[in-house]
Amino acid sequence: MRIIYTISFLAFGTLFEWLGAVLFDKGNWLGGWSLLLSTIGSILGIIIGYKINKYYF
Repeated sequence: MRIIYTISFLAFGTLFEWLGAVLFDKGNWLGGWSLLLSTIGSILGIIIGYKINKYYF
């Protein structure tokens, strides 16, 4: 079931990084806000993947 962790980790990390780049860093994917939001999104993705795995599998 590690595939669920990986998919949610990558999906939320990429989504939050894109949001940081678009909203705060003027398109810079390696800016401070983008990296910070990517880290937060990745941690959130791991937590959501854990909860999905716990309740549905």
